[in-house]
Amino acid sequence: MDTMTKLTIAARRNSEIKEAMLKTREAADPADAFCKKATELGFPLTLGDLLSAESTTRGNLLKSCNGGADGPLEGWGDVYEEFFAAIKY
Repeated sequence: MDTMTKLTIAARRNSEIKEAMLKTREAADPADAFCKKATELGFPLTLGDLLSAESTTRGNLLKSCNGGADGPLEGWGDVYEEFFAAIKY
């Protein structure tokens, strides 16, 4: 299981983790604050990891579209935003 999945599960189960991660959105550099807080909470994550996960997800989605799509659809594979959508409720 990858780090983002583990972090998502933890944030959904633990309101303190959820609130800490939501607060990172208020930082001057939200993505950097997100990675630093995740690492602090025991989920080692770098900006490179975040970008790599998005690239991998987009690539896999394109390969799975009836033999391949011409280009990515808007919003596909944004693991950062998908994290917040998954913990919203």
